[in-house]
Amino acid sequence: MDSQIMHKAEVLIEALPYIQRFNRKIIVVKYGGSAMVDGQLKKNVIKDVVLLKLVGFKPIIVHGGGKEISSWVKKVGMEPQFINGLRVTDEPTMEIAEMVLNRVNKNLVQMVQELGVKAVGISGKDGGLLNVEKKLPDGQDIGYVGNVKHVSPKLLYDLLEKDFLPIVCPIGYDDGFRTYNINADDAACAIAKAVNAEKLAFLTDVEGVYRDFEDKSTLISELTLNEAERFVAQGMAGGGMIPKLQSCVDALKQGVSRVHILDGRIPHCLLLEIFTNKGIGTAILNSEEERYFYEG
Repeated sequence: MDSQIMHKAEVLIEALPYIQRFNRKIIVVKYGGSAMVDGQLKKNVIKDVVLLKLVGFKPIIVHGGGKEISSWVKKVGMEPQFINGLRVTDEPTMEIAEMVLNRVNKNLVQMVQELGVKAVGISGKDGGLLNVEKKLPDGQDIGYVGNVKHVSPKLLYDLLEKDFLPIVCPIGYDDGFRTYNINADDAACAIAKAVNAEKLAFLTDVEGVYRDFEDKSTLISELTLNEAERFVAQGMAGGGMIPKLQSCVDALKQGVSRVHILDGRIPHCLLLEIFTNKGIGTAILNSEEERYFYEG
């Protein structure tokens, strides 16, 4: 028997316990970084999410679009401004951000539909999904940038129940119905908490969490919640990972079972992380008991 064929069978069997474990469970995928800009990577990510849907998971995509927003801001003759990594969003920038994010959103819907799965693109405004308050980092006013105050997940549940794949762009409004841009990581965390997601997966531009960011051989496959908290407290994670790790800790504390940090530049990183014993990124678990690896 051809060894390549046998290897394919082994790969499929290795996926079986994971398919059983997460069947009918909600998984939130935060989609951003280079994987949104490179056309081939984009197709791979969408194929991964569609496959998750077709084997019985209930995926929700929450996407960013920062690079495209910056590109369009420049196209209209404005200069993108950032304070501590957060985009300063005045009224004209907010208009551009909303238009660009909605364009990105419908493009993702189209790609999912082309693969034969029903998708619906919404923003945090739809069904009152994301209610926000103004974000004031270190007391600074950076314009129409929002912190998620409340999530109303009914629309997401309705879409999942009717077998749609929801794709969410991170725009919401405050109590006065003013429009705000929301950091996509924050939006994904808030949504994952609200729907009690079994998994939250971040597609990023780093391979995962390292014990020593300068030494790429120190990638950590698995972290407990306590270890992740220690990393944040000691400021040990490099590469802009501290705010992301803090988001992971918050999500786990509020009921999400597992958070995955993955390199979206690796083709099919989602499938490799979710369906194989070793995985390729960093999985952060809710408790010491929640083993990620299946023995045997």
